[in-house]
Amino acid sequence: MERKLKVSGSRMKIKNPRHRIHLQGRIICGEVRLWRKISKVLILLLSSVFFILFSSSFCDAQEVKQPNVSGRFYPADRGELTRLIDNLLTEAKAADIKEDVLVLISPHAGYEFSGKIAAAGYKAVKNRHYDTVIILAPSHYAGFKGAALWPKGAFRTPLGSIPVDEELSYNLMLSSPSFISYPEAFESEHSLEVQLPFLQSIWKGFKIVPIVLGEVNFTDCQNIAQAITNLIKDKNCLIVASSDMYHGFDYKEAELVDRYTLSLLKQMRAKEFYEYMLADKVQLCGWAGVLIAVLSAGELEFNNVVVIDYTNSAKVTGKDKAGEYCVGYSSVAICKQGGKMLSEKQQKRLLGIARSSIEHYLKKGEKLEVNESDPVLLETRGAFVTLHKLGELRGCIGNMVSQQPLYLTIRDMAVEAAVSDPRFSPVKEDELSGIEIEISVLSALEKIDNPDKLVLGKHGVLIKNGYHGGVFLPQVATETGWSKEEFLSNLCAHKAGLAPFAWKDPDTEIFVFTAEVFSE
Repeated sequence: MERKLKVSGSRMKIKNPRHRIHLQGRIICGEVRLWRKISKVLILLLSSVFFILFSSSFCDAQEVKQPNVSGRFYPADRGELTRLIDNLLTEAKAADIKEDVLVLISPHAGYEFSGKIAAAGYKAVKNRHYDTVIILAPSHYAGFKGAALWPKGAFRTPLGSIPVDEELSYNLMLSSPSFISYPEAFESEHSLEVQLPFLQSIWKGFKIVPIVLGEVNFTDCQNIAQAITNLIKDKNCLIVASSDMYHGFDYKEAELVDRYTLSLLKQMRAKEFYEYMLADKVQLCGWAGVLIAVLSAGELEFNNVVVIDYTNSAKVTGKDKAGEYCVGYSSVAICKQGGKMLSEKQQKRLLGIARSSIEHYLKKGEKLEVNESDPVLLETRGAFVTLHKLGELRGCIGNMVSQQPLYLTIRDMAVEAAVSDPRFSPVKEDELSGIEIEISVLSALEKIDNPDKLVLGKHGVLIKNGYHGGVFLPQVATETGWSKEEFLSNLCAHKAGLAPFAWKDPDTEIFVFTAEVFSE
């Protein structure tokens, strides 16, 4: 029996049905390959059309973006601006960051207010080089949804013009509907522009991707961060998130809120950070850019948050009086984590031991029996356990040098922090569910002969003089915003029972250490 199959307008006689199946399979595969080729051509054609439309949407805007706040937020004269930034970089705090840096969070007020803090951040990356800098800046003037891109041309300041990375900008626009063409977002904005002279002062031969962020939610930030990470994972890029911190009329509140914000930022818990921002527990006017930067850093395994410097306008101007308007400023870097002492699994194990130990003690009044075989957790290490309730300290006790395995130190210090910290009443069983546990596992002590070797935010310090001694963990400097002198003086006076400036005494011994800090 003959069966007929029509192929390309002709007829072929198929005597064996099996041949027909085989032939049809080949025809179908051939058609798929043909359609794939056609699809590729169509995609290229549509992309070209899109790029033309995308670029033409900026026809009414200047390809070279002229400055908005030159002469107001920073000097308009090239020589004066160069001298100012050089002086700010010279005077700025030096940060000892040896790891690769992906993210820099930088303030955007006038240079007279936040210039020194911004300079500290740029000083920290001065000796590195990046091909492209992606700048995420908040919109203060234009109302719109999404992330506005300036796709081509250059941005000009008194120090010259910086070219836009047109290829990366174009690919970002293609990658997510959150990116939009909206030149109006750049017309009056200062938050992006004030970063540019600093960049020009430390590097040559780089490009920028200028992004101004309008109304976005957490999902939008995730989409934008994913688009960025997909495109830069094999490139040499820096992300600058432009943001000031607290805005309000209470300079004491400013330091408390900003200290908490920086502490939370160090945990890199993006969703919680977003929820706390909505609840006004943290304040960052450029929160969206910071959130996108944190999400991008986490995706690319940059997990070490370093607070380089912090101040607020009350400190800068001396107007630290009730009722005076106050704004917080910080420089923060997110870099590659150095060699970690503990894996994530080991950290979770220790946190579990800490909580179970407190629960068991509060219920039965005795130590929890714990067995452990992990060789790392069997090492003898000093450690502290810190308890927080609603963001406030609820207890903290530890050992600098332990005589038992790490997991038993955590068991014992967790209970001590809960019931034996003399600054607080013992934790009650019914409040334990609202308490967050933080653990600091310590490195070996290193004696230093010069306080200049102390790196705030990296080092904890042990002070000893005779029978007197006291300890501050590394995160104390971050949470308080103290200078090095304030850090050491408070350690002497409030922890060691010494005179505030005893750290300058030749008989005082100063030891530094690092800590791996993690929490629930």
